[in-house]
Amino acid sequence: MNVLAGDIGGTKTNLGIFAVNAQQVSSIVEATYISASYHSLEEIITDFLAQLKINKQEAPVTTACFGVAGPVKNNHCEVTNLPWIIDALQIKKQFGWQAVNLLNDLEANAWGIAALDEDDFIILNEGDLNTHSSASGNASIIAAGTGLGEAGLFWDGTKHIPFASEGGHTDFSPGTEQEYRLHQFLSNKYHGHVSWERIVSGMGLENLYQFLCYEAQCQPPAWLQQQMQSGDTAAAISNAAQTGKDKLCQQALDWFIHLYGVEAGNHALKIMSSGGVYLGGGIAPKIIQQLQSGSFMQAFCDKGRMRHLLEAMPVKVIMNDKTALYGPALFAVSH
Repeated sequence: MNVLAGDIGGTKTNLGIFAVNAQQVSSIVEATYISASYHSLEEIITDFLAQLKINKQEAPVTTACFGVAGPVKNNHCEVTNLPWIIDALQIKKQFGWQAVNLLNDLEANAWGIAALDEDDFIILNEGDLNTHSSASGNASIIAAGTGLGEAGLFWDGTKHIPFASEGGHTDFSPGTEQEYRLHQFLSNKYHGHVSWERIVSGMGLENLYQFLCYEAQCQPPAWLQQQMQSGDTAAAISNAAQTGKDKLCQQALDWFIHLYGVEAGNHALKIMSSGGVYLGGGIAPKIIQQLQSGSFMQAFCDKGRMRHLLEAMPVKVIMNDKTALYGPALFAVSH
């Protein structure tokens, strides 16, 4: 069965047509679009289908499913970091498909895990293999990218059933004096509420670096300012940190990894993720060496009397960037 699947993010939109057979998902054709360059998802779909005709790529579909970066209710979503409203019924009518579904983007990622192989993961923590080798128990997925997504996988006794959450928008909780000052700094910047997404995401890394510059009473060096203005600010900070070009960038990235571990542990503890914790999103694979350094897991496990629960949880980084497309494809076939 062929399915049109989409991963709709604040930065980019990925579309693809996939052949699905049980848990096997094979790509037929894919394309990537800059989300902000379009007024709607329908406009991107129209462009995508037109390119198929121009290139004479025969891949007919009758069903579609899209993972969307925002809360989905009744197959309707107002995208969090884009001025888009996406409605599955409207898309179904416009393109004449038999079925169209919307999923929260992290719920979509969770569905995609079933299509992955062992070599699609890098393990940060083996966990208690004697207890959890069968992956029984709830699991969680957290993904830092343009924003911060969180979702869960409920264990029904035989299989995992993904479910959405908007946990990335819960209150950031400072744990040190410096983090209290960070909270005040961001509260002033955002006029009140400071969510975890403002800390653990692309914008979060920017915020951490900006705060460190503020406390040090300094400006970014000219070469870094130029890179930040001409491209992806968070990527410029991360690259400067990983190449050792700027100490404040290194401090920001180290702090980011620590706080990523803190919130991943919070999320895992709240839904008792004995079946495993997955790190998705675009940032984790790019900083994999730093994630393996130990500071992430130290922060993840630092939960006082509950440390033993966190230490027993397998923690894996998803390295396959197509997971967010595999998920909607699998969901479309099973629903």
